[in-house]
Amino acid sequence: MKTINLGKSGLKVPAVAVGCMRMGDLEQKEADNYIAEAVDMGAVFFDHADIYGAGKCEEMFGKYLHGNPALRDRIFIQSKCSIVPGVMYDCSKEHILESVDGILKRLQTEYLDVLLLHRPDALVEPEEVAEAFDLLESSGKVRHFGVSNHKPSQIRLLKKYVKQDIAADQLQFSIPNSQMVANGMEVNMLTEGAADRDGSVLDFCRLEDITIQTWSPFQYGFFEGVFLGNPKYAELNRILEELGEKYGTGSTGIASAWILRHPANMQLVAGTMKTSRLKEICEASEIVLTREEWYRIYLAGGHILP
Repeated sequence: MKTINLGKSGLKVPAVAVGCMRMGDLEQKEADNYIAEAVDMGAVFFDHADIYGAGKCEEMFGKYLHGNPALRDRIFIQSKCSIVPGVMYDCSKEHILESVDGILKRLQTEYLDVLLLHRPDALVEPEEVAEAFDLLESSGKVRHFGVSNHKPSQIRLLKKYVKQDIAADQLQFSIPNSQMVANGMEVNMLTEGAADRDGSVLDFCRLEDITIQTWSPFQYGFFEGVFLGNPKYAELNRILEELGEKYGTGSTGIASAWILRHPANMQLVAGTMKTSRLKEICEASEIVLTREEWYRIYLAGGHILP
């Protein structure tokens, strides 16, 4: 599988991360088999969060890791904290430290390769975040740090106090949900795509060597549904199928290759729990779409060229 640099961390990681949000839907034996097969295909970067399955997803992964301790040095484990479901976002020092202790206990590991702040906290005190990161780094509990769903000014505010590099920013991105590309294409226009809702986060991350990790890569809207095979996106699916035949893959593979073709060297977070689909996504990391093919897909996703 294609590998990329994760920000300035020095980590060389797979271009496809295994999103574990739906692992709680599996039986433990199914989860065990899935993890083993993912590792066999080179998908060794696992993305967790403390809220996934209310902690169950991390617990299931931890049970497998406990039974296969030699695996720890061969994989990368990332988790996220700051969301208190239905209540608030919390990036306080106390919450970050308590969350990491809980994450490590559930995962049955001594350290995280990467910790992300899951959502921006309106009441964040970046000095506290810096203190928490320093304690986690010095104790060996977390090796690298990043954020999720943050815009450039929020990252800059954190970096006023946080000494560690921000390795990644995990953001929603797919063919239809590619506003971060569209607002750079429709500059100074009155079109819908011209609206800058993210502070030009794509350019910012490229300038600062922060890896964009893409969540919901096959969804449209905000969890409105999957665009693959959806009649609402008939032309897009026709083109994906056509190019799938050319490259010997399926529509999922081409949709993945579209994201991975971008020169920002994004890391796609694949949330599937089907090994056959994960295999298709991983293999797609080796597909390099032509510029014309990339733009055909972009336009079919509902965007314009001014």
